[in-house]
Amino acid sequence: MSLDMNDKGSRSSSDSTKVNTVQDSNVSTNSVSRRRRQSKAINSHMAQGEAWVWLTGGALSLAIFMILGLLGIVLYNGSVTFWPGPVYAFQDHDGQPYMGEMFRQERFTPSETLLNNLPDAQRNVVQAKLDEDDGLANRILLRTANFDLTGTHFTWLNEFDIERDQEAQPTWAIVVERMTWGRFYGMPEAFEVGGDIVADTPESVWERFEQYHAEVRRLWHERRSLEIHALGRANRILENARLELRRVALQENPPVTWVAAFDNLNRFRAGGTETEIAEAREALRRVEAEVGRPTDTYMEAVDVFFEEQRMGQALFQEINEQIFALNQEMDQYKIHMGTVDGQQKVLSLAEVVRAYPANQLGFFEKCQVYLSRWWEFLRADPREANSEGGVFPAIFGTVTMTLIMSLLVAPFGVLAALYLREYAKAGLIVSAVRVAVNNLAGVPSIVFGVFGLGFFCYIIGAGIDEIFFQAKLPNPTFGKGGIMWASFTLALLTLPVVIVATEEALAAVPSSMRQGSYACGASKWQTIYRIVLPRAMPGIMTGMILAMARGAGEVAPLMLVGAVKLAPELPIDRVFPFIHPDRSFMHLGFHIYDLGFQSQNSEAAKPMVFTTTLLLILLIATLNIFAIALRSRMRRRFVANQF
Repeated sequence: MSLDMNDKGSRSSSDSTKVNTVQDSNVSTNSVSRRRRQSKAINSHMAQGEAWVWLTGGALSLAIFMILGLLGIVLYNGSVTFWPGPVYAFQDHDGQPYMGEMFRQERFTPSETLLNNLPDAQRNVVQAKLDEDDGLANRILLRTANFDLTGTHFTWLNEFDIERDQEAQPTWAIVVERMTWGRFYGMPEAFEVGGDIVADTPESVWERFEQYHAEVRRLWHERRSLEIHALGRANRILENARLELRRVALQENPPVTWVAAFDNLNRFRAGGTETEIAEAREALRRVEAEVGRPTDTYMEAVDVFFEEQRMGQALFQEINEQIFALNQEMDQYKIHMGTVDGQQKVLSLAEVVRAYPANQLGFFEKCQVYLSRWWEFLRADPREANSEGGVFPAIFGTVTMTLIMSLLVAPFGVLAALYLREYAKAGLIVSAVRVAVNNLAGVPSIVFGVFGLGFFCYIIGAGIDEIFFQAKLPNPTFGKGGIMWASFTLALLTLPVVIVATEEALAAVPSSMRQGSYACGASKWQTIYRIVLPRAMPGIMTGMILAMARGAGEVAPLMLVGAVKLAPELPIDRVFPFIHPDRSFMHLGFHIYDLGFQSQNSEAAKPMVFTTTLLLILLIATLNIFAIALRSRMRRRFVANQF
């Protein structure tokens, strides 16, 4: 019996071992099959490229987020630049008053020197507070303005240097934006008309200011128009007369000593006494007795010159009399301002661009000031080293240069691509040309600027001056930077983009359409003109859009071939011949560089940097939208064969 029981126990143990072995084997098999399925799934995802899809999608999302973040920063900082803020008055522990607009606030770590200069009692309080705030303190950058009185535009105020309980917003704190010296912060004390004080309380002074300011500014614009247009016309009369006389002199070659005596007489006639003029005439007669008179042709030119000079001087005198009368009328109106530290300043209303009581403005009054500043920014000339005023010359120069560049690069780029794709036979030379075009797309833009300065300005421009403008030499006409040479330089810079895009667009046109055209009897040029180019035009426009976007934002080459800090004359105006390709110009990109790195006060110019950047982005976007709309119209026309 016991043996039977032992046999049963051993069989039972053996069966249990077999079951466990089978179960372990099944678990192992399932684990292996699971790993194989997972491996197949991973291999399947990798084979189908799903991992790379997620990676590229994530990279695209990151790029879009960065672009939108940058645009958001520019949009916010550029849009709030002109919003009027309140004016604060502070007083430090020594009783020194400050007044201005809060520019920004920040946390900083005070230096040991700064803490040691504090009184002992105050230092202990400050040190205790610093220990609570991890050694950091607050400070504000106050725009105090009044540069002509204080010599500073901004002042840093530490929180432990000022009496916070003395902080206030003065009711009659006036912000004055001036033509020169920047902004002025003060309180109105008196109003003067013709030397007499007609108001001496803040309310009455402000009423008088609002009563007379608009009319005085109208007179100022009238005077400005006389100075720019009328005096400019008189200057052109005198300059043309001088150049005509010099042109005749180069042809007739009068005696050098006679020309020197004549120039001496002409100089005294322009601004000398009667005795000096008589002595210069006598000297000219003695020279004529020694070397003789010039030819009759030259003497006729001299008579014409004197007549033109007489007319120009008479016009000068008339215009100056009008300007003098306007100045006298404007100088009657003055406003007396007092600063927070007790100084006095008398401001002529003619020099006040805009003024407002900052702490009395409601929302709609602030909107009015905000829109007024934007209007000035878009249509006025810059002032105060470009840190204030408008940027109209820069807008005009940017648009004009971009359009000229587009008109230049389009035909050359399309013709080059047509030849490479449709006419040139594949070979070493064509391959070398394509490699050169692709390499040009990667050349730094400053290299194009150096090339434009050396080739266009110093070679082509100097040659034009020698042939057509010899009378103006040694002052160059085309032998210097100008909007035409800048457009040529940027056309070269963007030419590879247009060539590559045009070639791809031409290659996208089906060969069957070409063959069908040839089968109908059309020539090669007729096929290109009627069939290939219309269907490739959307792709060509894509290249033009890219070229405009790059060309409009370039700055480095423009610094060498025509862009300047301030251009008093526009390349296109109402003076014959109306278009002046030799003139320098302002550019928004160069304006941003000038504000950010060459401004007399970087803090004051920082808001204008964002605003000008926002304007440049909007301008390029507008040009691109116009080009995209034109491309879409072409695509709808040839929807069956889009590129």
